[in-house]
Amino acid sequence: MRGPLNKLVSRSLSVAGKWQQQQLRRLNVHEYQGAELMGKYGINVPKGVAVSSVDEVKKALQDVFPNHSEVVIKSQVLAGGRGLGKFKNGFEGGVHIVKADKAEEIAEKMLGQILVTKQTGPQGKIVSKVYLCEKLSLVNEMYFAIMLDRTTAGPLIIACKKGGTSIEDLAEKFPDLIIKVPIDVFKGITDEDAVKVVDGLSPKIAERKECIEQVKKLYDLFCKSDCTLLEINPIAETSDKKLVAADAKLNFDDNAAFRQKEIFALRDPTQEDPREVAAAKADLNYIGLDGEIGCMVNGAGLAMATMDIIKLHGGTPANFLDVGGNASEGQVVEAFKILTSDEKVKAILVNIFGGIMKCDVIASGIVNAAKQVALKVPVVVRLEGTNVDQGKRILKESGMTLITAEDLDDAADKAVKASAS
Repeated sequence: MRGPLNKLVSRSLSVAGKWQQQQLRRLNVHEYQGAELMGKYGINVPKGVAVSSVDEVKKALQDVFPNHSEVVIKSQVLAGGRGLGKFKNGFEGGVHIVKADKAEEIAEKMLGQILVTKQTGPQGKIVSKVYLCEKLSLVNEMYFAIMLDRTTAGPLIIACKKGGTSIEDLAEKFPDLIIKVPIDVFKGITDEDAVKVVDGLSPKIAERKECIEQVKKLYDLFCKSDCTLLEINPIAETSDKKLVAADAKLNFDDNAAFRQKEIFALRDPTQEDPREVAAAKADLNYIGLDGEIGCMVNGAGLAMATMDIIKLHGGTPANFLDVGGNASEGQVVEAFKILTSDEKVKAILVNIFGGIMKCDVIASGIVNAAKQVALKVPVVVRLEGTNVDQGKRILKESGMTLITAEDLDDAADKAVKASAS
């Protein structure tokens, strides 16, 4: 079970008192990719292979699992709750333990299908691969995670002797079972640190010295790969007395993409919001929300204020979009394409306070976007700051039908009214 560690690492956007989950810019990889990476660091993982067709399933059974009577089939989507998920074709469960001779039949019901879980939203995610794994004989399931902790300004290892279930529920019911071990980022993990973690896991049959070594290897992976989160639920003991990462979730810091090229080549854009993929390519800060008013703003603070005041006037923002202080005309055009691709958007509010970002550049971008994109919704524009007069003149001479506003309050009021008409 892949607990999202919500209470410990999730962040939110506050939109006028209403909390909405923030989709952080971080690389998330599939389970099979994480297992391959852990294997390179000497971490014990189940034997497995990712396949994308029924023919590949058949070949994997012959080559990798020739003497296995049962295998585990796991749908590969970047979301938790797979086991309790449901496919849109009616097939239930994204994770199954099956007889080897039934593996092809079950895989066929998963591959190419849309899986809906509690984390995917009602639209679900497509299953392009399934992960065939050996069925392990687990005798004890525990929880292990490494995250970045603001309080200690470094990595924090979390261990619990109970695993395989929601860590949030365990933390609420049995807080004393949760062990937290902060690591000095300059010293790295010490023997004493690793012993504390193993004590928190309380393995029953695995060799203690080997468990300590596995903890050190996990920390090594976390640091050398620029992880923001490494969560193993469960980390388990097998009947042959090994400590195994039975199911893991790894996130990586997008700021480290320049030095982690091999890892970032694993990114699967089919599992991401296509609008956010397009925004990332255009170097725009975009987060999709559920409202009806598209926002294009320069500066994160002004973007947050714009979203708040839209809510104050009775509307709901459809996104967070910060074009930044140095956006080009082409980026503004791309921003409009992203906003208009959202069918829920009923109006667009452009709120620019020109400092480094000049109003005439935004205005030219709006005009060029209108030529390339069929603007079918009202556009409210509020410009202020550097080159504001030039910007207003460009918009006026364009012949576009725009709703102009004098200040932010006026702009939000007009955007809300326009979206409702």
